[in-house]
Amino acid sequence: MQKVCIIAEAGVNHNGDIATAKKMVNVAKDAGVDYIKFQTFVPEKLVSRYAEKAEYQKETTDAAESQLNMLRKLSLSEAEFMSLKEYCDEVGIGFISTPFDLESIDFLEKLEMDFWKVPSGEITNLPYLEKIAGTGRKVILSTGMSDIKEIKEAVKVLEEGGTPEIILLHCNTQYPTPFEDVNLSAMNTIAKATGKKVGYSDHTKGIEVPIAAVAMGATVIEKHFTLDKKMEGPDHKASLEPDELTQMVSAIRHIEKAVGTGKKEPTASEMGNKAIARKSIVAACKITKGEVFSESNITTKRPGNGISPMKWYEVLGKTAPKDFDEDELIEL
Repeated sequence: MQKVCIIAEAGVNHNGDIATAKKMVNVAKDAGVDYIKFQTFVPEKLVSRYAEKAEYQKETTDAAESQLNMLRKLSLSEAEFMSLKEYCDEVGIGFISTPFDLESIDFLEKLEMDFWKVPSGEITNLPYLEKIAGTGRKVILSTGMSDIKEIKEAVKVLEEGGTPEIILLHCNTQYPTPFEDVNLSAMNTIAKATGKKVGYSDHTKGIEVPIAAVAMGATVIEKHFTLDKKMEGPDHKASLEPDELTQMVSAIRHIEKAVGTGKKEPTASEMGNKAIARKSIVAACKITKGEVFSESNITTKRPGNGISPMKWYEVLGKTAPKDFDEDELIEL
């Protein structure tokens, strides 16, 4: 199995503070992820003043506050994002930020990221998708809240616009996602329907589901993390803390090795156990030279370095070429 790309989603869990954002870069680097991802937006370009918060946002922030005012508190400036990109380069971790408006696409294109991460909410945003496609960069697209028809339409727009490669992430956008709504099997449904590589963007509590996704063939895993789940903000409670992020990365690296090639054959590590665990045809009692081998005088026992029990009927009826003591390996 190829190495799984792990994206640690910082999102807006920096709470609009660049120092916190840089601490998150350090945590992500220490955890061993491939990329840390932020969210870039101009609040007034992202939501109208009439936009309400999602229910989970009302539960984790001031319910009376508008979505616009909440986002104003969570945004970083272009200068701060440039500083973050430089810091990621210094630390040695990939930098990615998701744009949420056309203006932010223009800005982030200047930072020459390895790929675009398109969020679930933009999968039906035609002008947005066309602008992303026009940059000619690889796209990783989350598919929360969508059906196969919408996914295929988005893929068509991206491909016709010049996107060279697309990876689709199965996703559920509820924070946190109930386990019964995860539907990991849909990841493979997406792969079969589109012919694209797939991954999984996770919003469940804990680390079990993304690990399972890797076992099912995910090539990309995205997961929110925070410095502390008790911090104020909309996404902290559904995010991993630093030690959990480290545990998830470690488990994924183990699982990607364990998935293997799919070819069934003995491995080098188990070959030494073959003779010990398997059995051979042995004498069940003393056998005299010339005696006929029968079910009463031969049996199968360990070790497995003699005649295989699969040749049982080839041995039965043959004549003993010599004397055999009990438990001695039979020879023909």
